Amino acid sequence: MSEQGLVTGALNAWKLNIERANRVFSPLDEQQLQKEVAPGKNRLIYLLGHLTAVHDRMLPLLDLGAPLHPEYDSLFLTNPDRAVPNLPPAEEIKKFWNDINGKLLAGFESLSAAEWLQKHSQVSAEDFAKEPHRNRFSILLSRTSHIAFHLGQTALIPK
Repeated sequence: MSEQGLVTGALNAWKLNIERANRVFSPLDEQQLQKEVAPGKNRLIYLLGHLTAVHDRMLPLLDLGAPLHPEYDSLFLTNPDRAVPNLPPAEEIKKFWNDINGKLLAGFESLSAAEWLQKHSQVSAEDFAKEPHRNRFSILLSRTSHIAFHLGQTALIPK
């Protein structure tokens, strides 16, 4: 398989997981998003915000632009669920989720196979020379797995 074939396969997996997340989160209202994945664990609204913040951080990591909503870091990355008393409304989080993923996908589709194999922004040129697997493509793979992991958590919620 060519490098482009691998990129295409990885992008298809990304898109599939984004679609799966949309099917899980989009139809839920504010009250439904308050459900915990298990007693005492993260709420769905927190998971959606967390994924949104992680994806927002991917923009600078992959040299695709500045984060759109860095204010989400303290709400969904550096603090656990319930540490911040008032989270943004569900509709805002859903909008930001869509905006960020739209910008990511446009950026992804603009990269050639060779560009996917370039270093990401958090690795130095010296370290990248020693560890060439620290590239943009590995970020795509790890973040695709990250979505799938959290989607698996949503399956724990009693119906």
